[in-house]
Formats: sequence, structure tokens, C-alpha cells
Amino acid sequence: VQLQASGGGLVQSGGSLRLSCAASGSIASINVMGWYRQAPGKQRELVAHIRTGNITYYLASVKGRFTISRDNAKNTVYLQMNSLKPGDTAVYYCNAVVTSNRIQSAYWGQGTLVTVSS
Repeated sequence: VQLQASGGGLVQSGGSLRLSCAASGSIASINVMGWYRQAPGKQRELVAHIRTGNITYYLASVKGRFTISRDNAKNTVYLQMNSLKPGDTAVYYCNAVVTSNRIQSAYWGQGTLVTVSS
């Protein structure tokens, strides 16, 4: 299973970006898809995830600004990020918990850099 992330970039404070992450490979089902981020000198943190049944979780600091969604037909998860702040600057990593051949495993995509200038 591979995760291909895209959509990072440089944006001014208050701007928007949309991240995408597509899963491919031998996939029976995807239980959870989500986004983590890691800023320089900080630990990686969960930003948002979406579970089967469209149950979502958001980090408190992004609630109301970020929206996670999922296209099951495309095995793709999106993160719409609005009202971006300099504190959102980080490398964003896509994560998925996938069932394949009756085995559940977690996978990571390559990071995509989001830089928010003040």
C-alpha cells in the first residue's frame, strides 16, 4: 500500500490550502485516514482524521478552520485548510489504517510542507 500526498506550499496568513492523499495497492478496506503534522523541534501531532462512517476528529487548534473529507471510491482523503496561521507551518503527513489480506496495518505518506507567512 502506498500513500501519495500533495497540495502543500507557501501561503500568507489567512490564506487557504487543500491537501490530498491517495492510497493505492492491495486494499480491502480503509478504516481511518488522517493527517499529522510536525513542526521544527516539535513532536508529530494528529491534526485530523476520518473514520468509517465519516466520524471525524480535529485537533482543538484547527477546529472551525480545517475540514477533513474522504472519497471512498478514490481511496483519497482531503484536508481543506482555511484561515491559516503561521503556527500551522509544518510538514504534513498522511496516514491510513488499511485492512489487506485480513491484516490491519498503518501506512504513512511522504510529507508535504506547508509554510504560512505572517
